[in-house]
Amino acid sequence: MIIAVDGPAASGKGTLAQGLARHYRLPHLDTGLLYRAIGLAAAGLEDQPGFEQAAIAAAQALDAGQLSDIGELTTARAGVLASKVAVIGAVRQALFDYQRRFALQPGGALLDGRDIGTLICPEADVKLFIQADSKARMERRARQLEQRGLPVDRYRLFHQIEERDQRDMANPHGGFYRAQDAHLLDTTLLDIEAALRAAIAIVDRTMARKAEP
Repeated sequence: MIIAVDGPAASGKGTLAQGLARHYRLPHLDTGLLYRAIGLAAAGLEDQPGFEQAAIAAAQALDAGQLSDIGELTTARAGVLASKVAVIGAVRQALFDYQRRFALQPGGALLDGRDIGTLICPEADVKLFIQADSKARMERRARQLEQRGLPVDRYRLFHQIEERDQRDMANPHGGFYRAQDAHLLDTTLLDIEAALRAAIAIVDRTMARKAEP
């Protein structure tokens, strides 16, 4: 079974994906970490001519070990950098095969990101699109950062989230939109336990329908 979980930043998709992976005993790949790792590798060059080439080189040389520093990878800065490298076609192509190999491993897998159900795994057995309003997403991300002892400017964070949404949706190489066959789950008013129950119900219901003769 392949499960694709998509949605904007801080919608809750990452936490839901982890819960679903545990529930169904599937290997899990947070594909956003790939782009965050590439963005950090090219950090400091954002406004320079060499930024694109540095990002492409980093994507082509990506090692799984670069995904281990979750603290650095989940900062607001890493998120902004991720959206900037994600619009580079050659970066996306370099990471496409990595994601496809993970998805097609024996026994299935669960991947979460922004274009899993549209571009990476259009054949996924179950597709979920997770959303929440911008204010709720800002507050969730702010609490995550504060729990790690990091200072948070909520006004700036809110606008970073809004700007990232716009960059992601305008990305000419991306597929950041709800796939036609994806199930929508709005988590604005749900805590993680309620959201996970709802997601599990969607997966079970979808797989049961597929099993019908």
